[in-house]
Amino acid sequence: MDKDAPQDKHSDLNERKAKLLRQGEFYRVGIVHAKAQVKQGMRPEQLFHSALEHATWAIRSRIDGLLKPRGMNVSSVMPYAISIIGFLTRRRLLKPALGVGAAVAALAWYLQRRRGQLVH
Repeated sequence: MDKDAPQDKHSDLNERKAKLLRQGEFYRVGIVHAKAQVKQGMRPEQLFHSALEHATWAIRSRIDGLLKPRGMNVSSVMPYAISIIGFLTRRRLLKPALGVGAAVAALAWYLQRRRGQLVH
C-alpha cells in the first residue's frame, strides 16, 4: 500500500493539473468571446439597432400600460391598426388622420389637465 500512495498522489496532481488547464482554456475562450461581443456592440449599426429596439420597447410598454385596463394589449390591437393605416395610406388620408389624431390628443390632454385642476 505504501508503494501505491505516491503514485495515487502523482495521478491526483496530474488530474488536477489537467482540470486547471481546461479551466484556463475556457477562461481564455470566454475573454476572446467577450472582446468580440464588445467590438460588435460598438459598431454604429449595432448602436442604432439597440437604440431603436429600446425605443420600440419603451413605446410598446407604454401602449400596453394604457390598454391593460381595457383587457387588451398591443399584440391583439396591432392587426387592426395595420389594416387602418393601410386603408388610410391607400386613400391618401394619412396626413389628415394624423392631424385629427393630434387634435384629439391635445383635446384629451387639455380636458384631463382641466379636470385635475378642478379636483384640487
